[in-house]
Amino acid sequence: MEKIKFELVSPEQLLVSQEVDMVVVPGEEGDFGVLPGHALFLTLVRPGLIDIYKDDEVSSRIFVAGGFAEVNGECCTVLAEEAVDLVDVERSAVEERISRNEQAISLANSDEDVAVYEHDLATGRALLECLTRQ
Repeated sequence: MEKIKFELVSPEQLLVSQEVDMVVVPGEEGDFGVLPGHALFLTLVRPGLIDIYKDDEVSSRIFVAGGFAEVNGECCTVLAEEAVDLVDVERSAVEERISRNEQAISLANSDEDVAVYEHDLATGRALLECLTRQ
């Protein structure tokens, strides 16, 4: 069976670089699957799960906070704002992240820009939703 190369890059490091059977990415307009021979494609990635398939089974699930995906017939590359393998995520840490951002937003004065807190809050909520659906 043909394989496709999948690469996942975060600002800190190359997280994944491997040959896979298929990868499913949370695109801005919905999830999309990538198989060998896929047409050239460039899209935004929304917060959600990337499912990596080996031997027709999900071998790993990685949460991404958003970014870009570039696809061609041989490779799928995702440049993610933030990425973490779900097996490495502790629910309590995500809940604390949400609480910390909610508190920062509620305590901000009217002149303070809360966009960073709102973005991190949305990312935390999306991650918690992914953990809950597991």
